Amino acid sequence: MDLNLIVDDGHRHLAYVAVSGLGLVHALAHRNKPVDDLTRRPVAPRLMTANLILERSQCRPLARQDEGMAFELMMAEPIYGIEEFHELLEANPMLMEHFPQLARKRPARLIDPPAFRLPATLFPRFFDGAARMLGETAWRYMQWTRRQNPDALDRVAYVRSTMRPYTLFDRSLQ
Repeated sequence: MDLNLIVDDGHRHLAYVAVSGLGLVHALAHRNKPVDDLTRRPVAPRLMTANLILERSQCRPLARQDEGMAFELMMAEPIYGIEEFHELLEANPMLMEHFPQLARKRPARLIDPPAFRLPATLFPRFFDGAARMLGETAWRYMQWTRRQNPDALDRVAYVRSTMRPYTLFDRSLQ
């Protein structure tokens, strides 16, 4: 499952670390699931990942309004925050020139908002710097574990190229 998220400004890396942590817990519960070489990981398979994490300010307008970005949004299945999704489309009308059906996109299913939310003060923006270091270290480790698999590395390079300029850790791999 690839997750596309819109988060508060200054919280992209916190969201990445949180999603990655939840993804690891989920994968550990399903570690015996048969997977292909692109999904296999050292500890548990990757079953859930943060595909695209946008800060609210990056959405209005999006830096990319090409058919690749429109396709990404067309393929998305919003299950929470449909209002945000529609606001993003309203702020980026060029996307609908590529896929007019985006204007009529409705969720297949919606989940209810949580009954309780942790206060935003528990997640100050300055934590994002530490989350960036932790997330980048974990991401680089995972790429290092795949260094002998050219197909996996090619796939990562391709996916990252389609997400620019929104990729989180976009320095070249050493």
